[in-house]
Amino acid sequence: MHTDSMRSALVWIFTLNVCLQILFIPGGDSKPHPRFREKITEDYNPGFISIDCGASNDYLDEETSIFFKTDTDFIETGENFLTSSQFIQTNDPDLGRQLHTLRSFPEGNRNCYTLKPEYKQGEQKSYLIRAMFGYGNYDGKNHAPTFDLYLGVNYWINVNTATNSYIWTEIIHAPTTDTIQVCLVNIDTGTPFISSLELRPLSTSIYQIMSQSYLHLKGRFDVGGPVVNFYKRYKDDIYDRRWYWRDVKDWYKINTTIDVNKSGNDIYQVPAEILKTAVQSFNRSYDLYHDYEIEWNVHLNKYSRYYVYFHFAEIQKLAPGLRRIINITLNDENILSEPITLEYMKPVTISNKNATQGFVRFSIRATAESDAPPILNAFEVYELITDLNSPTDIKDVDAMENIKRYYGISRIDWQGDPCVPEIFRWSGLDCSYGINPRIISLNLSSSKLGGQIAASVSDLSELQSLDVSDNSLNGFVPESLSQLEYLRILNIGGNKLSGSIPAKLIERSKNGSLILSVDGNQNLCTSTQCHKRNRVVIPLVVTLVGAFILSAVSLFVFRRVQVVVSMTKLKFSNKMEYVDSKKQEFSYSEVQSITNNFERVVGKGGFGTVYYGCIGETQVAVKMLSHSSTQGVQQFQTEANILTRVHHRCLTPLIGYCNEGTRTALIYEYMTNGDLAEKLSGQSQTFLGWEQRFQIALDSAIGLEYLHNGCKPPIIHRDVKTRNILLDENLRAKISDFGLSRIFSDDGDTHVSTAIAGTPGYLDPEYNTTNRLNEKSDVYSFGIVLLEIITGRTVILKAQVRTHIIKWVSSMLADDGEIDGVVDTRLQGEYDSEAARKVIDVAMACVAPSSVNRPTMNQVVMELKQCFPVGKLGTTSTGSSEIVSAGEISGLSSLAR
Repeated sequence: MHTDSMRSALVWIFTLNVCLQILFIPGGDSKPHPRFREKITEDYNPGFISIDCGASNDYLDEETSIFFKTDTDFIETGENFLTSSQFIQTNDPDLGRQLHTLRSFPEGNRNCYTLKPEYKQGEQKSYLIRAMFGYGNYDGKNHAPTFDLYLGVNYWINVNTATNSYIWTEIIHAPTTDTIQVCLVNIDTGTPFISSLELRPLSTSIYQIMSQSYLHLKGRFDVGGPVVNFYKRYKDDIYDRRWYWRDVKDWYKINTTIDVNKSGNDIYQVPAEILKTAVQSFNRSYDLYHDYEIEWNVHLNKYSRYYVYFHFAEIQKLAPGLRRIINITLNDENILSEPITLEYMKPVTISNKNATQGFVRFSIRATAESDAPPILNAFEVYELITDLNSPTDIKDVDAMENIKRYYGISRIDWQGDPCVPEIFRWSGLDCSYGINPRIISLNLSSSKLGGQIAASVSDLSELQSLDVSDNSLNGFVPESLSQLEYLRILNIGGNKLSGSIPAKLIERSKNGSLILSVDGNQNLCTSTQCHKRNRVVIPLVVTLVGAFILSAVSLFVFRRVQVVVSMTKLKFSNKMEYVDSKKQEFSYSEVQSITNNFERVVGKGGFGTVYYGCIGETQVAVKMLSHSSTQGVQQFQTEANILTRVHHRCLTPLIGYCNEGTRTALIYEYMTNGDLAEKLSGQSQTFLGWEQRFQIALDSAIGLEYLHNGCKPPIIHRDVKTRNILLDENLRAKISDFGLSRIFSDDGDTHVSTAIAGTPGYLDPEYNTTNRLNEKSDVYSFGIVLLEIITGRTVILKAQVRTHIIKWVSSMLADDGEIDGVVDTRLQGEYDSEAARKVIDVAMACVAPSSVNRPTMNQVVMELKQCFPVGKLGTTSTGSSEIVSAGEISGLSSLAR
């Protein structure tokens, strides 16, 4: 019996030993079973998420006892690489294996890691999130890239490893959702990569995190420690904060070998080894003074706000009756209501209750009653980041993730938040941007979808337009679609659906509240009497294109959609679609009513007059074609043709039209802030600040880029100017007046010969001499618009000698190369000079005399985005433990130099 027990025990020990060897052999090919991985993580590092990006296997780091996982469970895109052997030999060995590999993202503009921290239902949590980057010449190019890092929908930092072998950045964040996403964004200055990503749970009682904010670490310093311990982390620090040694002139080090009592109220849990060392001033008459900018040779943003956390522990046993009493000032303000007396071996942490702005200068001084000089063990500096973007409504996010999973959709841009930031909105979606963005349009036409219509589609409760046409969907049309109360367009044509259409959908299509298309489903019954096998064809209008209502050509006739059903609520994807569709038609009498009998004139042109009007609560502009116009007829028809075919947020939206006898009108959404030329003229009550000007420039560029690249075939506007850029209530720009536009007859055409048309001053000189029109003609005109936005001057300067704006800007730059004399003086210096320089460079590249030397609109858009990365308007941050902002932007801007 005893022998059998011994034998069983030996077998068990041998088996366990083999399993452990399989799990932890460094460099081994075997991966731990998921249950082992979870168990190991739970045992060693409860709540930690540690990702060694690019690693081929999970492993337990011997130096830190932290269990690192591969990327597999956290991201679907990217490629794994090894850094160079030379880099591995020269980097800091204390950082472990995380710098030996990395994950690179050559495809897509945004690639996102998804972290799912463990927490109990209803439990509030805050987390430390840290990302590390070590280029290590992994691609053999010896050129470190620059890219942006986002936390969810908000800009985090610009990553630039050119001057450091590795860098890391860290924030403290209290999420409002179950998942946290960290995204790398390509800004066309190299391929984004990442070496490691870590998440650490924190107690919610430490660090001040307000709603809609996070803390960005600027520095965390052990000021009394020895030089040999360059930095400390887990397991010395249970939160795995990295503490860096810092030596400050005129601060004198003291230490003790006695452990500090941490059993009290030490909620910050500063490592014991750090609390056993400290610095003090020369004597009681001297302060411990620190100027963060001077010590670190960095520039803090004057608009940013900061928190400083001071950590103290009295490690000198003073004689009986003697006390160390200190006071703290931060930026010349006391942060204590009264001085504090430090108790022997009892740690205490003090921070400013209200964030301080502009700089970080502190002084710790002994009071007159103190018997010892001031002391300090460690301190931390955080930048407070506020005014964050709101993510898409969580119900819509969950619905889209379920749809993505159900159909196995693997689009490279379907990562991160579906709607925010707007420039990264998922393809096929359109969103409304209120307090919480909502998805209002989903276009999955021709997406090779199979199976049934996903039930999660009905969870998009704000959906106004759904297009799943031309796929291989089967099964029934779900009844739940009829519960989408805002749905105005439903296109399920060209599938293999069967059964009957829900009666409520048929009813809504008949009463004009739903535009329904079901053609191409041979087994789908479109009648309420579905026992009959005869296929009933219902004429259904799908999306907007045509200019006239089709006459009744089938079994049912739709009555005209009522005026009160506002088509302005409909949003469409950015994809240009050629389908038979109709804009809302108005009678001439309705137009008279809309304009209150043409009471208010808001504009005039070669085509005729524009009147102000209202359709219900929607303000509109009504463009009436003049009977006497000769040039206007063709322009009018061209504009109607284009605007009924293209839909984009940066183009003027067309609501409807009138075509009654000789009375012809186009009806647009009214732009309450008029045109850009008026706003820049100085005659408007609204003054455009620098950031507003940049946003208008970017919107306009995006609109033109869509015409050139998003439309098939491409469209050339031909009359880009500030008068044709309209501004809505939020001063967002929309391109208007397409009367002179030309559509290429073929996608591959590089130019088209045409009679000269456009506005003097904005005309491409090459087009003016050759009559050969191409997309670069619009680029030239947009360059002029950019110069007007920057300078606040008109295209032809009205002085004694009329001077073109290009000539004026060139002469100003040639004199001294400075931009102060070029930028609009009304801004009074309130602009980012570096960004302004780059925008001027882009503008001058656009107006190059030869079209071959001009950038494309796609390049222009990307260059402008680099001038002001999203979420970072007017801000730059630098610091030791964080990433330094990008320097000079390469590429297009060099064309103008």
